[in-house]
Amino acid sequence: MDPSQMRVTVLIPAHNEAAQIGETIASLAQQIRPPDRIVVIADNCTDGTAGLALLMGAEVVETRGNRHKKAGALNQVLDDLLPRLEVTDAILVMDADSALDLGFIHHGVLRLADGRLAAVGGTFSGKRGGGLVGMFQRNEYARYARDVRRLQGKALVLTGTATLFRAITLQEVVAARRCGRLPGGNHVYDVRVLTEDNELTLAILHLDLRILCPAECTLTTEVMPTWGELFRQRLRWKRGALENLADYGWTRVTYPYWGRQALSFVGIVVIVAYLGSLTYTVLTMGGIALHPLWVGITAIFVLERVVTVRSRGRVQMAIAAVIVIEMVFDVFLQAAQAKAFWEAAFRKERKW
Repeated sequence: MDPSQMRVTVLIPAHNEAAQIGETIASLAQQIRPPDRIVVIADNCTDGTAGLALLMGAEVVETRGNRHKKAGALNQVLDDLLPRLEVTDAILVMDADSALDLGFIHHGVLRLADGRLAAVGGTFSGKRGGGLVGMFQRNEYARYARDVRRLQGKALVLTGTATLFRAITLQEVVAARRCGRLPGGNHVYDVRVLTEDNELTLAILHLDLRILCPAECTLTTEVMPTWGELFRQRLRWKRGALENLADYGWTRVTYPYWGRQALSFVGIVVIVAYLGSLTYTVLTMGGIALHPLWVGITAIFVLERVVTVRSRGRVQMAIAAVIVIEMVFDVFLQAAQAKAFWEAAFRKERKW
Protein backbone atom coordinates (compact mmCIF):
# COMPACT_ATOMS: atom_id res chain seq x y z
CA MET A 1 0.00 0.00 0.00
CA ASP A 2 1.20 3.52 -0.76
CA PRO A 3 1.76 5.23 2.64
CA SER A 4 0.01 8.34 1.34
CA GLN A 5 -3.22 6.32 1.08
CA MET A 6 -3.34 5.61 4.80
CA ARG A 7 -5.75 7.69 6.88
CA VAL A 8 -4.71 8.27 10.51
CA THR A 9 -7.24 8.91 13.26
CA VAL A 10 -5.87 9.90 16.69
CA LEU A 11 -7.76 8.96 19.86
CA ILE A 12 -6.74 10.73 23.09
CA PRO A 13 -8.56 9.57 26.24
CA ALA A 14 -8.40 12.42 28.76
CA HIS A 15 -9.62 12.84 32.31
CA ASN A 16 -9.05 16.37 33.63
CA GLU A 17 -5.99 16.98 31.45
CA ALA A 18 -6.40 20.72 30.79
CA ALA A 19 -2.79 21.32 31.86
CA GLN A 20 -1.43 18.85 29.30
CA ILE A 21 -3.86 18.56 26.41
CA GLY A 22 -2.66 21.71 24.62
CA GLU A 23 0.90 20.42 24.29
CA THR A 24 -0.38 17.02 23.18
CA ILE A 25 -2.55 18.39 20.37
CA ALA A 26 0.18 20.84 19.31
CA SER A 27 2.62 17.94 18.90
CA LEU A 28 0.14 16.32 16.50
CA ALA A 29 -0.35 19.51 14.46
CA GLN A 30 3.43 19.84 14.07
CA GLN A 31 3.98 16.33 12.71
CA ILE A 32 5.85 15.89 9.42
CA ARG A 33 2.85 13.81 8.44
CA PRO A 34 -0.11 15.29 10.36
CA PRO A 35 -3.04 13.04 11.28
CA ASP A 36 -6.28 13.23 9.33
CA ARG A 37 -8.45 13.43 12.44
CA ILE A 38 -7.88 14.14 16.14
CA VAL A 39 -10.49 12.99 18.66
CA VAL A 40 -10.17 13.88 22.34
CA ILE A 41 -12.29 11.58 24.49
CA ALA A 42 -13.28 13.70 27.49
CA ASP A 43 -13.90 11.11 30.20
CA ASN A 44 -15.89 12.48 33.15
CA CYS A 45 -13.96 15.76 33.01
CA THR A 46 -14.67 18.55 35.49
CA ASP A 47 -12.06 20.99 34.14
CA GLY A 48 -11.48 22.78 30.83
CA THR A 49 -10.09 19.81 28.89
CA ALA A 50 -12.94 19.64 26.37
CA GLY A 51 -13.09 23.37 25.72
CA LEU A 52 -9.36 23.69 25.21
CA ALA A 53 -9.30 20.71 22.84
CA LEU A 54 -12.06 22.30 20.74
CA LEU A 55 -10.19 25.61 20.60
CA MET A 56 -7.15 23.78 19.25
CA GLY A 57 -9.12 22.19 16.42
CA ALA A 58 -9.70 18.70 17.79
CA GLU A 59 -13.03 16.91 17.87
CA VAL A 60 -14.35 16.14 21.34
CA VAL A 61 -16.44 13.14 22.37
CA GLU A 62 -17.70 13.04 25.94
CA THR A 63 -18.14 9.62 27.52
CA ARG A 64 -21.54 8.44 28.74
CA GLY A 65 -21.72 6.65 32.08
CA ASN A 66 -18.20 5.29 31.81
CA ARG A 67 -17.04 3.42 34.94
CA HIS A 68 -14.02 1.74 33.35
CA LYS A 69 -11.58 4.64 33.09
CA LYS A 70 -9.28 4.74 30.04
CA ALA A 71 -10.27 1.35 28.61
CA GLY A 72 -13.98 2.10 28.88
CA ALA A 73 -13.59 5.55 27.34
CA LEU A 74 -11.71 4.15 24.34
CA ASN A 75 -14.21 1.31 23.90
CA GLN A 76 -17.13 3.74 23.69
CA VAL A 77 -15.54 5.51 20.73
CA LEU A 78 -14.04 2.42 19.07
CA ASP A 79 -17.34 0.51 19.19
CA ASP A 80 -18.81 3.19 16.94
CA LEU A 81 -15.72 3.98 14.87
CA LEU A 82 -14.18 0.61 14.00
CA PRO A 83 -17.01 -0.90 11.88
CA ARG A 84 -16.74 2.08 9.50
CA LEU A 85 -12.98 1.88 8.94
CA GLU A 86 -11.22 0.21 6.02
CA VAL A 87 -7.90 -1.49 5.36
CA THR A 88 -6.32 1.90 4.60
CA ASP A 89 -7.17 3.25 8.07
CA ALA A 90 -4.86 3.46 11.08
CA ILE A 91 -5.65 4.48 14.65
CA LEU A 92 -3.16 6.21 16.91
CA VAL A 93 -4.02 5.85 20.60
CA MET A 94 -2.00 8.12 22.87
CA ASP A 95 -2.05 9.44 26.43
CA ALA A 96 -3.19 13.00 27.03
CA ASP A 97 0.08 13.79 28.84
CA SER A 98 2.33 12.68 25.96
CA ALA A 99 3.82 14.72 23.10
CA LEU A 100 5.01 13.08 19.90
CA ASP A 101 8.34 13.94 18.32
CA LEU A 102 8.01 15.36 14.80
CA GLY A 103 8.48 12.17 12.78
CA PHE A 104 6.41 9.73 14.84
CA ILE A 105 3.39 9.43 12.52
CA HIS A 106 5.47 9.65 9.34
CA HIS A 107 7.72 6.76 10.32
CA GLY A 108 4.86 4.79 11.86
CA VAL A 109 2.81 4.96 8.66
CA LEU A 110 5.82 3.92 6.58
CA ARG A 111 6.20 0.83 8.77
CA LEU A 112 2.51 -0.10 8.63
CA ALA A 113 1.91 0.52 4.93
CA ASP A 114 3.40 -2.73 3.63
CA GLY A 115 1.00 -4.78 5.77
CA ARG A 116 3.61 -6.85 7.60
CA LEU A 117 3.08 -5.16 10.97
CA ALA A 118 -0.11 -4.99 13.00
CA ALA A 119 0.95 -2.06 15.18
CA VAL A 120 3.85 0.29 15.82
CA GLY A 121 4.69 1.51 19.32
CA GLY A 122 6.87 4.34 20.53
CA THR A 123 9.81 4.71 22.89
CA PHE A 124 9.58 7.60 25.28
CA SER A 125 11.61 9.97 27.39
CA GLY A 126 10.39 11.75 30.50
CA LYS A 127 9.31 15.37 30.62
CA ARG A 128 10.89 17.82 33.03
CA GLY A 129 9.93 18.11 36.68
CA GLY A 130 9.48 15.80 39.63
CA GLY A 131 12.78 16.56 41.38
CA LEU A 132 14.77 13.48 42.37
CA VAL A 133 11.94 11.06 41.62
CA GLY A 134 11.54 12.65 38.19
CA MET A 135 15.27 12.23 37.52
CA PHE A 136 15.07 8.54 38.38
CA GLN A 137 12.19 8.05 35.96
CA ARG A 138 13.96 9.87 33.13
CA ASN A 139 16.99 7.65 33.64
CA GLU A 140 14.76 4.58 33.72
CA TYR A 141 13.06 5.60 30.45
CA ALA A 142 16.46 6.20 28.83
CA ARG A 143 17.48 2.67 29.79
CA TYR A 144 14.23 1.25 28.43
CA ALA A 145 14.72 3.06 25.09
CA ARG A 146 18.30 1.78 24.92
CA ASP A 147 17.12 -1.79 25.44
CA VAL A 148 14.49 -1.45 22.70
CA ARG A 149 17.08 -0.05 20.26
CA ARG A 150 19.49 -2.89 21.04
CA LEU A 151 16.68 -5.37 20.28
CA GLN A 152 15.97 -3.53 17.00
CA GLY A 153 12.52 -2.49 18.12
CA LYS A 154 11.38 -5.87 19.46
CA ALA A 155 9.62 -4.55 22.54
CA LEU A 156 7.38 -6.75 24.66
CA VAL A 157 4.65 -4.14 25.18
CA LEU A 158 2.85 -1.56 23.05
CA THR A 159 2.65 1.12 25.70
CA GLY A 160 -0.28 3.46 26.16
CA THR A 161 1.94 6.52 25.75
CA ALA A 162 1.47 6.23 21.96
CA THR A 163 0.80 3.31 19.62
CA LEU A 164 -0.28 3.31 15.97
CA PHE A 165 -2.56 0.37 15.06
CA ARG A 166 -3.83 -0.77 11.70
CA ALA A 167 -7.61 -0.56 12.00
CA ILE A 168 -7.93 -4.10 10.69
CA THR A 169 -5.80 -5.28 13.63
CA LEU A 170 -8.28 -3.92 16.17
CA GLN A 171 -11.18 -5.34 14.15
CA GLU A 172 -9.55 -8.78 14.32
CA VAL A 173 -9.10 -8.44 18.09
CA VAL A 174 -12.80 -7.66 18.56
CA ALA A 175 -13.83 -10.59 16.33
CA ALA A 176 -11.53 -12.96 18.25
CA ARG A 177 -12.88 -11.83 21.61
CA ARG A 178 -16.47 -12.30 20.47
CA CYS A 179 -15.88 -15.87 19.30
CA GLY A 180 -13.92 -16.81 22.44
CA ARG A 181 -10.44 -17.06 20.91
CA LEU A 182 -9.31 -14.26 23.22
CA PRO A 183 -10.45 -13.23 26.71
CA GLY A 184 -11.84 -9.81 27.47
CA GLY A 185 -15.46 -9.43 26.38
CA ASN A 186 -16.67 -7.91 23.12
CA HIS A 187 -14.55 -4.77 22.82
CA VAL A 188 -11.03 -3.77 21.81
CA TYR A 189 -9.93 -3.18 25.40
CA ASP A 190 -10.52 -5.58 28.28
CA VAL A 191 -12.08 -3.43 31.01
CA ARG A 192 -11.41 -6.00 33.76
CA VAL A 193 -7.65 -5.53 33.76
CA LEU A 194 -5.35 -2.99 35.39
CA THR A 195 -3.01 -2.73 32.39
CA GLU A 196 -5.19 -2.64 29.27
CA ASP A 197 -2.26 -1.81 26.97
CA ASN A 198 -0.26 -4.84 28.07
CA GLU A 199 -3.32 -7.07 27.66
CA LEU A 200 -4.02 -5.74 24.16
CA THR A 201 -0.41 -6.48 23.22
CA LEU A 202 -0.85 -10.09 24.33
CA ALA A 203 -4.12 -10.30 22.39
CA ILE A 204 -2.47 -9.09 19.17
CA LEU A 205 0.47 -11.49 19.56
CA HIS A 206 -1.89 -14.42 20.16
CA LEU A 207 -3.41 -13.69 16.75
CA ASP A 208 0.05 -14.34 15.22
CA LEU A 209 0.45 -10.68 14.29
CA ARG A 210 3.70 -8.72 14.47
CA ILE A 211 4.49 -5.54 16.40
CA LEU A 212 7.50 -3.23 16.48
CA CYS A 213 8.79 -0.15 18.31
CA PRO A 214 11.03 1.55 15.72
CA ALA A 215 13.85 3.81 16.85
CA GLU A 216 12.32 6.66 14.82
CA CYS A 217 9.00 6.66 16.71
CA THR A 218 9.78 8.66 19.82
CA LEU A 219 7.89 10.92 22.23
CA THR A 220 7.99 12.52 25.65
CA THR A 221 5.61 11.73 28.49
CA GLU A 222 4.84 13.05 31.94
CA VAL A 223 6.68 11.64 34.97
CA MET A 224 5.06 10.94 38.30
CA PRO A 225 5.82 13.95 40.57
CA THR A 226 5.87 12.15 43.95
CA TRP A 227 7.11 8.87 45.37
CA GLY A 228 3.59 7.90 46.42
CA GLU A 229 2.11 8.42 42.95
CA LEU A 230 5.01 6.57 41.36
CA PHE A 231 4.61 3.61 43.72
CA ARG A 232 0.89 3.34 42.92
CA GLN A 233 1.61 3.56 39.19
CA ARG A 234 4.27 0.85 39.29
CA LEU A 235 2.22 -1.39 41.54
CA ARG A 236 -0.62 -1.18 39.02
CA TRP A 237 1.71 -1.89 36.09
CA LYS A 238 3.44 -4.82 37.75
CA ARG A 239 0.35 -6.42 39.22
CA GLY A 240 -1.55 -5.86 35.99
CA ALA A 241 1.17 -7.63 34.03
CA LEU A 242 0.96 -10.64 36.36
CA GLU A 243 -2.81 -10.83 36.07
CA ASN A 244 -2.68 -10.50 32.28
CA LEU A 245 -0.37 -13.50 32.17
CA ALA A 246 -2.65 -15.46 34.49
CA ASP A 247 -5.56 -14.77 32.12
CA TYR A 248 -3.63 -16.11 29.12
CA GLY A 249 -1.80 -18.93 30.87
CA TRP A 250 1.35 -20.63 29.58
CA THR A 251 1.55 -20.26 25.79
CA ARG A 252 4.30 -19.84 23.21
CA VAL A 253 3.57 -16.11 23.36
CA THR A 254 3.59 -15.72 27.14
CA TYR A 255 6.55 -17.87 28.13
CA PRO A 256 9.10 -15.01 27.60
CA TYR A 257 6.87 -12.79 29.76
CA TRP A 258 6.72 -15.45 32.47
CA GLY A 259 10.52 -15.64 32.24
CA ARG A 260 10.80 -11.92 32.91
CA GLN A 261 8.55 -12.29 35.95
CA ALA A 262 10.78 -15.08 37.22
CA LEU A 263 13.82 -12.84 36.78
CA SER A 264 12.02 -10.09 38.68
CA PHE A 265 11.42 -12.51 41.55
CA VAL A 266 15.11 -13.48 41.53
CA GLY A 267 15.97 -9.78 41.57
CA ILE A 268 13.93 -9.33 44.75
CA VAL A 269 15.75 -12.25 46.38
CA VAL A 270 19.16 -10.87 45.38
CA ILE A 271 18.38 -7.38 46.69
CA VAL A 272 17.12 -8.78 50.00
CA ALA A 273 20.19 -11.01 50.32
CA TYR A 274 22.53 -8.14 49.42
CA LEU A 275 21.06 -5.67 51.88
CA GLY A 276 20.64 -8.37 54.52
CA SER A 277 24.30 -9.35 54.23
CA LEU A 278 25.43 -5.73 54.58
CA THR A 279 23.17 -5.18 57.59
CA TYR A 280 24.35 -8.39 59.27
CA THR A 281 28.03 -7.54 58.91
CA VAL A 282 27.50 -4.01 60.22
CA LEU A 283 25.57 -5.28 63.26
CA THR A 284 27.89 -8.17 64.10
CA MET A 285 31.29 -6.81 63.04
CA GLY A 286 30.81 -3.07 63.40
CA GLY A 287 31.61 -2.46 59.75
CA ILE A 288 31.24 -3.76 56.22
CA ALA A 289 33.24 -6.87 55.32
CA LEU A 290 34.36 -6.70 51.69
CA HIS A 291 33.42 -10.22 50.65
CA PRO A 292 34.63 -10.89 47.07
CA LEU A 293 31.17 -12.08 45.95
CA TRP A 294 29.39 -8.89 46.98
CA VAL A 295 32.24 -6.68 45.75
CA GLY A 296 31.88 -8.31 42.33
CA ILE A 297 28.10 -7.90 42.33
CA THR A 298 28.46 -4.26 43.37
CA ALA A 299 30.96 -3.56 40.58
CA ILE A 300 28.68 -5.12 37.96
CA PHE A 301 25.71 -3.15 39.27
CA VAL A 302 27.61 0.16 39.13
CA LEU A 303 28.94 -0.50 35.63
CA GLU A 304 25.49 -1.39 34.32
CA ARG A 305 23.94 1.71 35.89
CA VAL A 306 26.56 4.02 34.36
CA VAL A 307 26.67 2.56 30.85
CA THR A 308 22.90 2.33 30.40
CA VAL A 309 22.31 6.00 31.23
CA ARG A 310 25.02 7.33 28.89
CA SER A 311 22.48 9.00 26.61
CA ARG A 312 21.49 11.29 29.52
CA GLY A 313 24.96 12.85 29.74
CA ARG A 314 27.99 12.86 32.03
CA VAL A 315 26.23 14.30 35.05
CA GLN A 316 23.70 11.47 35.14
CA MET A 317 26.49 8.94 34.55
CA ALA A 318 28.33 10.35 37.56
CA ILE A 319 25.20 10.20 39.71
CA ALA A 320 24.56 6.63 38.55
CA ALA A 321 28.08 5.67 39.68
CA VAL A 322 27.15 6.50 43.27
CA ILE A 323 25.67 3.16 44.19
CA VAL A 324 23.67 4.40 47.17
CA ILE A 325 21.64 6.81 45.01
CA GLU A 326 20.79 4.24 42.35
CA MET A 327 20.15 1.55 44.96
CA VAL A 328 17.40 3.67 46.53
CA PHE A 329 15.39 3.64 43.31
CA ASP A 330 16.12 -0.02 42.59
CA VAL A 331 14.92 -1.07 46.04
CA PHE A 332 11.85 1.13 45.59
CA LEU A 333 10.94 -0.66 42.33
CA GLN A 334 11.61 -4.06 43.85
CA ALA A 335 9.27 -3.18 46.73
CA ALA A 336 6.51 -2.40 44.23
CA GLN A 337 7.23 -5.70 42.45
CA ALA A 338 7.15 -7.64 45.72
CA LYS A 339 3.82 -6.07 46.71
CA ALA A 340 2.44 -6.92 43.25
CA PHE A 341 3.46 -10.58 43.68
CA TRP A 342 1.86 -10.63 47.14
CA GLU A 343 -1.44 -9.08 46.03
CA ALA A 344 -1.69 -11.23 42.91
CA ALA A 345 -0.92 -14.39 44.91
CA PHE A 346 -3.60 -13.65 47.49
CA ARG A 347 -6.17 -12.42 44.93
CA LYS A 348 -6.75 -9.02 46.49
CA GLU A 349 -9.27 -6.86 44.67
CA ARG A 350 -8.06 -5.29 41.44
CA LYS A 351 -8.21 -1.51 41.66
CA TRP A 352 -6.43 1.51 40.25
